[in-house]
Amino acid sequence: MGGVAATAALAIALTLVGASGAQALPSGAASQGQNGQGQNGQGQGGHGQNGQLAPRTQFTMAPDGSSGATQGGDGIPNIDSVKKTIATYYGDPGTGIANTQSSPYISEMTRIVARATSQLRHTYDKAVAKGEKPAIVFDADDTTLWTYDMEVGDMHFNYNPAEQDVWVQGERFPAVPGMVAFVNQAAAMGYTVFGLTGRADNQKAATLGNLAKVGYTAFTSDDYFTKWTGQGASQQPSYITCATTSCTTVEYKALTRKHIEQDLGYTITLSVGDQWSDLQGGYADSILKLPNPTYYLPSPDLPGLSEPKLAPRTHFTMKPDGSSGATEPGDGIPNIDSVKKTIATYYGDPGTGISNKTASPYITEMRRIVGQQIPSVTQRCRLEAEQHRNPAIVLDADDTTLWTYDMEVGDMHFNYNPAEQDVWVQGEKFPAVPGMVALEEAAKKAGCTVIGLTGRNDNQKAATLGNLANVGYTGFTAANYYTKWTGVGTSQQPSYIHCAAASCTTIEYKSQTRAHVESAAGGRYDIVANFGDQFSDLIGGHADRTIKLPNPTYYLP
Repeated sequence: MGGVAATAALAIALTLVGASGAQALPSGAASQGQNGQGQNGQGQGGHGQNGQLAPRTQFTMAPDGSSGATQGGDGIPNIDSVKKTIATYYGDPGTGIANTQSSPYISEMTRIVARATSQLRHTYDKAVAKGEKPAIVFDADDTTLWTYDMEVGDMHFNYNPAEQDVWVQGERFPAVPGMVAFVNQAAAMGYTVFGLTGRADNQKAATLGNLAKVGYTAFTSDDYFTKWTGQGASQQPSYITCATTSCTTVEYKALTRKHIEQDLGYTITLSVGDQWSDLQGGYADSILKLPNPTYYLPSPDLPGLSEPKLAPRTHFTMKPDGSSGATEPGDGIPNIDSVKKTIATYYGDPGTGISNKTASPYITEMRRIVGQQIPSVTQRCRLEAEQHRNPAIVLDADDTTLWTYDMEVGDMHFNYNPAEQDVWVQGEKFPAVPGMVALEEAAKKAGCTVIGLTGRNDNQKAATLGNLANVGYTGFTAANYYTKWTGVGTSQQPSYIHCAAASCTTIEYKSQTRAHVESAAGGRYDIVANFGDQFSDLIGGHADRTIKLPNPTYYLP
């Protein structure tokens, strides 16, 4: 094919495969460069300025993780964005320590407590007028005692029961904002105050000590219920009968409330908790759900009882930068435990932190994306090769060609550790991203040069190339594989990269490297397609098309 016919065919191909226009491209969608390729071979188009290359902000997520089978990777709330949103909500500057003076969480708790306080007198008088003994039941963690600094600053969202016991026995928890005044005022008004927590009997004394230390005056040992350990005298009470040998949270808490009402003679006018499982099961005239996106403790309804309204929400608005933590209520933030379960479902992880390498929603989605992209990419490679336009594709490394899930989740538990990452890199331990070996091979055979562009550093280049070769990639070469400088020895910032500050952003590094690749000094390639799992892999132009691959396990803006 030559001359006008080839040019016309190429123009048709560009139109067909360069669809764009949505605010956030779904995984696998191709976005066409705004200005295409100049006569000098430099792509001048850029995305991101018009908001196209940006994560989505609306999500549907069931609390049990099942949405990982239906929503697609970019339809799952990205866990790094969830962490940032939670931090904003609690006024955490990034240290894992909540602001105890001012935050969106404190503001929301102030409003909740004010509304509840305004109803205390009327509810009390109404109960007394009927000859009842009014009582209020309070959970402990994140209802009366605030666990954020432990959950985030110490445990980094990975619960450790031994470490939790250190905090409990040390009586280290501050009070939940506003709750000391609320509990004490209720007691002064005449309510009997009960505590009902999933903490164990051997933590009861320390819990009561912690409550007293932070200002609660109404809790007593006789009216504070902790859970049995099954050791010594700490045995399951006779008033609790469960469907199996292990009681659910709802069975334990609902039947304890039943005991308070039917055996002790109180009327529970209000049950307060931060988990829906604190409140399910009845035996309370009303309930008060407090916000808590930092963990989720589900429990089935009592047998024969259905309470569909006592369940987490399933629709969320979340910006990727964490700013939604200042505008959304606590229960409007995707709960991080539900996000983890959703991600696990998506990758076919049974709970071990190891992805299923044979079948999963992720593999299905990647096969669909690759199946859609191979025909269009190879067509463009072939057409441009026939026109001697030196076509190339650019591929990122992590979660574009090499699959990091087992490291990110099984090893690091969603808490990135650069030293441990280097162990994985130097050990060449990563499998291939599903389908991408076939795509790379097809593009190479169709006439495209394969170019790698990664945020991994120069010290990791040889191992990365070795890993790629080990899992079946054949097109990568050292000459066309770009890693980032370390600033040590000969590994210095290239002359073709100029950044606004001393430390270059990912977009500055990657977009200017693509510009170099399309320049005479870099080989005068025409980048017909740029593949990446992060939008920062794609923003900045210098590619005819961008293809976003799914990755909810981290976010690199």
